[in-house]
Amino acid sequence: MLTSKKLELRRSEIRQNLAELANIETPSEDETRKMGELDMEYRAKETQYRAALISEDEQRDAAKDELETRSGSEWAEMMGKFELRQVAFALDEGAVISGATKEIIDEMRSAGGYQGIPIPLAALETRAGETVASGTISPENIRPVIDRIFPGSVAEKLGIQRINIPQGSLAFPVATGGASFGWQTSETGNVGAAAAYATTERSLSPDQTGGAQMVITRKALKQSGEGLEAAIRRDLNAVIGAELDNITVNGLGSSGEPLGIIPGAVTYGIESEDVSAAASWSAFRAEIVAFMEANAITSASQVNLAFDPTIWADLDDALISGTAVSEWDRLTKHVGTPAISNIIPSETAVMTANVQGVAPGYLGIYGGIDLIRDPFTKAASGSLVLTGLVTADFTVPRGLQTRILTNLAAGS
Repeated sequence: MLTSKKLELRRSEIRQNLAELANIETPSEDETRKMGELDMEYRAKETQYRAALISEDEQRDAAKDELETRSGSEWAEMMGKFELRQVAFALDEGAVISGATKEIIDEMRSAGGYQGIPIPLAALETRAGETVASGTISPENIRPVIDRIFPGSVAEKLGIQRINIPQGSLAFPVATGGASFGWQTSETGNVGAAAAYATTERSLSPDQTGGAQMVITRKALKQSGEGLEAAIRRDLNAVIGAELDNITVNGLGSSGEPLGIIPGAVTYGIESEDVSAAASWSAFRAEIVAFMEANAITSASQVNLAFDPTIWADLDDALISGTAVSEWDRLTKHVGTPAISNIIPSETAVMTANVQGVAPGYLGIYGGIDLIRDPFTKAASGSLVLTGLVTADFTVPRGLQTRILTNLAAGS
């Protein structure tokens, strides 16, 4: 607490004490002496208070940048104290949520739009120390929960940017026409025809909502301590992350899903090339050249690439005649290591580029996770059924920054 604040609080206490003593009609000798002491202390604190304000004003100027960013760092520190276990017990037993967890939930609920208990996405991140082998989750020394297997983030490898949107829609104006340059054909000729600056819009809207469901048995609730919180966080984070990755690439734009890169190629203006040949460095190089000719990139290393494991196997198996160098070696020499995942359809590759700071795609996530309890479905067994609702949307601002290769079949 600042010194000036402490002095201000003490002055307030002195005023209150003086007011109480002043209301005594016939004060005793001790009470009269007490009033004199308090009066002297008040005047001394007044002088100290003014000095503290002057000193702290200089400190504020010296630490201006720190003070401006303190709220963000304090929020990040508080997020590290969020306990998902408290939320589980609140839904199961009606336990009171307290501490930093309560503050975060109250802050999110003030924005509205939650039927259950809101959980920030950052709270699902794996925290340091949660996967240490020496950890335990019950008095019987049960080892840490072995998580389910989920793919790494392909969207992140492709340069897709995730945006957290509190509410409403978000639009991205994209320039489609503008200034032109021309030379005079004569001394009095025009330098070129004027062209209107034109834009089109890509938007993110809160129209698609999905949910991750989980059943927590009564045994798990009673047996596990902090280990249960860590396991729930990792599992929810993984299943939600895997699905958001999937819709980024394969979202149908129907049945409640956002429109992803591959099904939305025509809508987004993404070039799709039917290779109809075995995967090779030359096939990818042709698309890189197309990127360069469109002024999207100046180096092959600016390209992000993702494809399924069979294409990796084909590239690694295809050796250049008379050498021990494979097509995979040639590709990674220029592009770097691609993302390899079953999320990408078979015999298909996706290439993206970040151009002038604009990401090839934007994944908008609205608020946090709305965690809702179902008290009826598993009531007979005492299990806790949780549903975590996530509202998200995806868009590609410029199709020029993405290219798709299809029919990269071995032996074609």
